[in-house]
Amino acid sequence: MKPSQCDCSADRSNVDRRAFVKGLAAAAAIVLPGRSLQAGLYSGPSRTSAAETAVTELYRTLTDDQKKVLCLPFEHEKRHRISANWHVTEPTLGQQNFFTSMQRELTARVVKGLCSEEGYARLTRQMDEDAGGLHEFSVAFFGQPGDEAQPFEFMLTGRHLTLRADGNTVDRAAFGGPIIYGHDQVDPVASKNIYFYQTQQTDAVFRSLTADQAARALVSQAPAEAAVQLQGEGGKFAGIRVGELNAEQKQQVEQTLKVLLAPYRTEDVSEVMEIVKSSGGLDQLHMAFYSQGDLSGDKTWDIWRVEGPSFVWHYRGAPHVHAYINIGMKKA
Repeated sequence: MKPSQCDCSADRSNVDRRAFVKGLAAAAAIVLPGRSLQAGLYSGPSRTSAAETAVTELYRTLTDDQKKVLCLPFEHEKRHRISANWHVTEPTLGQQNFFTSMQRELTARVVKGLCSEEGYARLTRQMDEDAGGLHEFSVAFFGQPGDEAQPFEFMLTGRHLTLRADGNTVDRAAFGGPIIYGHDQVDPVASKNIYFYQTQQTDAVFRSLTADQAARALVSQAPAEAAVQLQGEGGKFAGIRVGELNAEQKQQVEQTLKVLLAPYRTEDVSEVMEIVKSSGGLDQLHMAFYSQGDLSGDKTWDIWRVEGPSFVWHYRGAPHVHAYINIGMKKA
């Protein structure tokens, strides 16, 4: 992975609350590791999922000249790059002499297919406020969608966003690989960003800890935000291990995962939970809270991390939001 940084800013209010409540209600149905499971509950996306179907349709509209720019080999280095602010290919979707209106509509269908209803509303607002809209983002195709014998991946990138659609063809990787979201804010008050509700949920976990637990969970210096490589079973993780918490505290951690995953489509959420289960379950996750970057000096920690053998969710809320997510089974 090739990480890089971004610096940016803006004053925002909350996204539509009804959409958020709907998304959270859907997330509440997630069955977490350690609970009874129904047969076939965990199934990742497929080549015929809504987003992947739109990817294939979009690919088939490409001209030969467009393919020369947008289509890359599956193992191209750009598929492995992660950054909070970059363009995987040069033309943006709004480039009138390159993309057609139908291609832009199909790309919007891909993005919508990757999200829950609440997530799509929030993500659309994020793109509008941080970049000026979806037309300021770029796309690439790795491999060939529609070729049943080969893996493929669609990637959308731009300011504060990386999304992927792979039809579950990328081996042992939720979301097709690392994804990113973020949000600008001019006002140094953390609640001005549209993802602050996630920090409120992690803060509920922190405030449930005893003094001794809190001392172990609180770390002074955060790692680099893009340092989200999977460590596997032998990894060393900052903060406190969820397995050391009591039942009530573990329920708060369960709720945290539900809140974090609520913006995404059910198929990806199911794959995430299967990966967590296969890596020892909730008990093997760690939660770390970082004292640096406390925006209002209120000890509601604006930088936090949930990490385990197959799971990294790094949230940097100061000075504005960059979140890096990498969930999958570490390859030998």
